[in-house]
Amino acid sequence: MDDKHMTSRKLEKIPFLKIPLKEARKHLEPLSPQKRLTWAYEQFGPHLAITTSFGIQSSVLLHMLYQLNSGNTIKVIWVDTGYLPKETYQYAAALTDRLKLDVTVAQSIITPARMEALYGELWNTNSLKDMGKYHRIRKVEPLEKALEDLDIYCWASGVRSSQTDNRSSMSILDRIRNRLSLRPILEWSQKDIFYYMQTNDLPQHPLFEKGYSTIGDWHSSSPDTTDAAGRKTRFGGLQQECGIHIEDSNKEHK
Repeated sequence: MDDKHMTSRKLEKIPFLKIPLKEARKHLEPLSPQKRLTWAYEQFGPHLAITTSFGIQSSVLLHMLYQLNSGNTIKVIWVDTGYLPKETYQYAAALTDRLKLDVTVAQSIITPARMEALYGELWNTNSLKDMGKYHRIRKVEPLEKALEDLDIYCWASGVRSSQTDNRSSMSILDRIRNRLSLRPILEWSQKDIFYYMQTNDLPQHPLFEKGYSTIGDWHSSSPDTTDAAGRKTRFGGLQQECGIHIEDSNKEHK
């Protein structure tokens, strides 16, 4: 790899990001998830963050961070919609304590009560437009503000290609909304997740035992059934993405 391009420390302010994606992907593809994270930290230092939902598989990437991040310099951003199940809040507290995470909680400037008073229960209208508005208010905008406030150039997440149609077309490293998005475990299967958690004695999300294979807000998540499993159980079956991992956050909501 051309070190002149890959290790430049003279990165300009967003939306710069002159790292050549084609070269970076070629370099990252054969690496382990841990080494992909190490690469990102070497490139971006304090301008790197990891996003988490504290969901079913979240402990995997957070544990990798824990092993890498002995100095607690890599930030974790948690988008808290205010509508998460109580089990997720409890799980988040337990993992944060165990893995000594530096967590920034990103929340909407509009409280749930105010949002419902102004717009109603946006998740409950069976409307893609309303669901899109909900996700922009409670997820996308809070995340973007946190990334801006923390001066983040690259953010890593635990998305996997088998989760949704959109994610099946993702690369290990992409540009999303003028930042780089790294997916260290993109190719991992559900079995890979299970065995990593088992090997490292990581706790399961409490709702896993109740049949959930994915979990988000309490009102838009359901246990797996014979008719729907994985991301198909989310958002009342209307969609699979909330917009965070899409370049155009309105794309799925039109």
